[in-house]
Amino acid sequence: MADNFPLAEYQAACLTPLGWVAVSTSDGAVTRVKILEECPELPGEGGDALAARVCERLEAWLNDGDDWPRLTALAPGGTVFQQRVWKALLAIPPGETRTYGELARELDSSPRAVGGACRRNPIPLLIPCHRVVAANGDGGFAGHTRGRWMDIKRWLLAHE
Repeated sequence: MADNFPLAEYQAACLTPLGWVAVSTSDGAVTRVKILEECPELPGEGGDALAARVCERLEAWLNDGDDWPRLTALAPGGTVFQQRVWKALLAIPPGETRTYGELARELDSSPRAVGGACRRNPIPLLIPCHRVVAANGDGGFAGHTRGRWMDIKRWLLAHE
């Protein structure tokens, strides 16, 4: 979840217990989700219907406890390996976790490579990298192992 994505590129945002969640879409698919501390700059009137609908579903899940919003129209940009990891993340049911090692064995890879792909996930929440934990604890989230991001990961795991 690199921070170098221009905030003005998001088409919709909603306020959640995690902070602001901003959504970007392209060609009818979600391409980016970012958790922010402040409301991002958004385009003027009209907006994007898909981004607005995704925000509504995320807001309902995070604020009201509705079911996790499984969406099929996801188009994360990444390497072939990252795509394989992200597909495996989508197979982890809400409320369950897998370790980096378990996913690595499933993908014939290494835990560190799986962690790297999780860290680069451009669509967190919808591609549930928060469901991947270390064998001896929480692991990391968004490239961090303490602070706000780990609080978010723990909140998400408890919420599910």
